[in-house]
Amino acid sequence: MTSADVVDELHRRGLIAQSTDEGELRAALAAGPVTYYCGFDPTARSLHVGHLVQFMVLRALQRAGHRPIVLVGGATGLIGDPRPTSERTLNAPEVVAEWVERIRSRVAPFLDRPAAEQGLAEPVYVNNLDWTAPLSAIDFLRELGKNFRVNRMLAKEAVSARLNSDAGISYTEFSYQILQANDFKELHERHGCTLQTGGSDQWGNLTAGTDLVRRTHGVSVHALGTPLITRADGTKIGKTEGATVWLDPELTSPYAFFQYWLGIDDVDARAWAPLFSERPAEEVAALVASSEERPAARELQRALAEELTRLVHGDDELAQAEAAGRALFGRDDLAALGESTLTAALAEAGALQLGADDVVDGALPSAAVLLQRTGLCSSLSDARRTVKEGGAYVNNERVVDADQPLSADSGLAGGWVVLRRGKRNLAGVRLPA
Repeated sequence: MTSADVVDELHRRGLIAQSTDEGELRAALAAGPVTYYCGFDPTARSLHVGHLVQFMVLRALQRAGHRPIVLVGGATGLIGDPRPTSERTLNAPEVVAEWVERIRSRVAPFLDRPAAEQGLAEPVYVNNLDWTAPLSAIDFLRELGKNFRVNRMLAKEAVSARLNSDAGISYTEFSYQILQANDFKELHERHGCTLQTGGSDQWGNLTAGTDLVRRTHGVSVHALGTPLITRADGTKIGKTEGATVWLDPELTSPYAFFQYWLGIDDVDARAWAPLFSERPAEEVAALVASSEERPAARELQRALAEELTRLVHGDDELAQAEAAGRALFGRDDLAALGESTLTAALAEAGALQLGADDVVDGALPSAAVLLQRTGLCSSLSDARRTVKEGGAYVNNERVVDADQPLSADSGLAGGWVVLRRGKRNLAGVRLPA
């Protein structure tokens, strides 16, 4: 892919929702390497799957020969971009500083690996606290504030929504767009940056940056907005059972991450495949067509799960996540799974911790009792009926006697016992330490 083709690729994949001047942007990208950036605020310990859209844009531009800058907002993260409904809770500076480092370390491989493996431009990582912290209040007002018109700031959607609500908006959050605009000015001065990318909900902040660079330096720079991604039911991407799907493996295990993509709705999989897959266009189209013809095979979901788990967590964790899925549902040996993978997988499925009083003379409760206690069966009679029908398994072995106590030596890595009802219903039982 050449510099001239990258805008077409981004359009094909549905990654462009807005652009300041597409004709000028195309010309700039075709003229030679462009330095571009995207900023992420540390409002939590980790970014989540919704942020992957920005990295798809960053990576596409990097493949086309341009130089990425990743900004993690140690300054803007202390303020918080105004939400449409209510004021953010301000986090302590030391907490924000910790989150900056966590996020930076987790996202670095997304751009570092292509740079090393394919000889692409090496990314630059910056923290806007470096140039924001030294600003005095007078400098902020004289050097920055004079370039902003309040009527334009009020027009920002989140700001206007808050002004018309009982909550109102503080000057702290109102000033956020000035700080983000200053980031573009600073990166233009320090690194020659001429393009900022971000979500379309940030469009007011993005254009505030282009306007500030024009006012202070007399040059035109560019902004590109990506679409907001929601599921077919209107909920935000990355929400499952009310929980966020994080990029940090300490918050969402690689197994759970893999399973999230494997379990997405067919409609969402078809809509999201061009956004999140870096496969050739014809290959993505073939997977989408396969999903329409044979939805039960879930070939498209599996392709996305494999590609994105490899991107976020690497080949080894992908292999473990795939092995866990096969083993838990009876196709591979459970004993081959490591403790961390098994623990993460069973935490997702639901787990029961046994106490010391559950072990009597070296024996555990019977399969029927455990099936009931884990909730896989509604009652002991339901559990016995399931066993009689051949639908109950302990560590992938079919149970033949519902009331036979299990051996205390049944545990796998980490002291786990895996119960399964039918093909898909799982629960973990952890032995007492």
